[in-house]
Amino acid sequence: MRTAIDKTEEELKTYLEEGSGKIMAAADKKDERAGKAPKKESQPLIIAKTPAEEQRLKLERLMRNPDKPAPIPERPKEWNPRAPPEFVRDVMGSSAGAGSGEFHVYRHLRRREYQRQDFLERISDKQKLDEEYIEKVKENQKAAEERTAKRRKKREKLKQKKLMAKKAKTEGQKEEGSEEKSSSSASEAEEQEDDAEVPSFIMGKR
Repeated sequence: MRTAIDKTEEELKTYLEEGSGKIMAAADKKDERAGKAPKKESQPLIIAKTPAEEQRLKLERLMRNPDKPAPIPERPKEWNPRAPPEFVRDVMGSSAGAGSGEFHVYRHLRRREYQRQDFLERISDKQKLDEEYIEKVKENQKAAEERTAKRRKKREKLKQKKLMAKKAKTEGQKEEGSEEKSSSSASEAEEQEDDAEVPSFIMGKR
């Protein structure tokens, strides 16, 4: 026989189960009403062993949500030195930085001046390289134009030679035709003369 304690334990278990079920259902309804997105499934951690595999993983991560904009980092701005002051108040002499209080000021000024000089040297080197590149491009263009002009002249010469040969051929054919016509006309005239002389000779013979 079950005792009263067993009955109370069973009732308490059923009550707790019903209560937990109601709480879970209420939480689900609340999430549905709030329009919260469902929790993402945990994905296994994959360690890329090669750069190609790392690139593939990055592309797969981007293609999971194609509507999400991809972050494109902006180009870092080039460092520029601070503009020189209009009026210099901290004038340093030959004993600059000799005192314990002014040494740090002198050191910072010296560092800033070195940075400015390095920046100017880099700019001058860049300008020289740009000028050399532009000159090289111009020289290459000039050489290419000269080559094309030389080849064009050569093609024109060949074309003129072909035209002259064709013209000479046509003139030769015309001359041959005229000579043939003149020779044929001369032979016909001789034949006519012979024909005219034959009957007179015969008549004289009689």
